[in-house]
Amino acid sequence: MDLVQNNERILRLSEVKERTGLSRSTIYLWVEAGSFPKPFKLGKRASGWIKSEIDAWIASRIQETRSGEGDPEDVTMDIK
Repeated sequence: MDLVQNNERILRLSEVKERTGLSRSTIYLWVEAGSFPKPFKLGKRASGWIKSEIDAWIASRIQETRSGEGDPEDVTMDIK
């Protein structure tokens, strides 16, 4: 994926938290469970998320909850 040609943005954790309404711990818990987009390294101590992946995740959560397929609490049930 060529992020520059697609005019893509990189979101830092604070923006991801603001867009999703999730806490830091929930985001990383769901990343580990495979239920949330994974961040990528920007440097030694910095990570970011691709905006379109976060937007797609939000859209899928809306679709799941509106269609009765998903329960936000179910995501954590698979975590051991």
